[in-house]
Amino acid sequence: MTAEARPASPPLTERQEARRRRILRATAELAGRGGFEAVQMREVAEAAEVALGTLYRYFPSKIHLLVATLRDRLQLLRTALREHPPAGDDAAARVTETLMRAFRAMRREPQLADAMVRALTFADRSASSEVDAVSGLTTAIILDAMGTGHPTPGQLSAVRVIEYTWHSALITWLAGRASIAQVRTDIETVCRLVGPAAP
Repeated sequence: MTAEARPASPPLTERQEARRRRILRATAELAGRGGFEAVQMREVAEAAEVALGTLYRYFPSKIHLLVATLRDRLQLLRTALREHPPAGDDAAARVTETLMRAFRAMRREPQLADAMVRALTFADRSASSEVDAVSGLTTAIILDAMGTGHPTPGQLSAVRVIEYTWHSALITWLAGRASIAQVRTDIETVCRLVGPAAP
């Protein structure tokens, strides 16, 4: 079924949403301490105080768990960015500042960042809805920074290239193959696709 044809899931009740947030908080804590390998379903269930079967009903695998955790972090970032928008005289400067703010958040919890990015990289079609949600949020964050309410096809294409570069820059930095300065240079370079950089 296509995303359009797939029936929408019913909204979670307040109790279910609280349980989901406990699960994601436990996942983030485990990953923050021990990275990707530390996130085991039984340990997550114990830390979140839910039955293992309940955990599997919410998230079928650790990949789903970690991609959902990334989605949650991006949603928090978007809220923070709306409260404190990026500075910059043009779209390129604002998008650069937005992505570097996200990068600084990742740097504060490198093991969690590595776990989330690995999960996003390993995700297969079974996690497509979570991956699509992460991609959609990333796009929305970039468009917010651009100040573009109705992007053209060309602008959306530029945003996709920015997303690819951002993801690749994260991977190379987490692997120790790129410095923070290199990441910023690459982000600044690709963000020029949305307009001239501020002098």
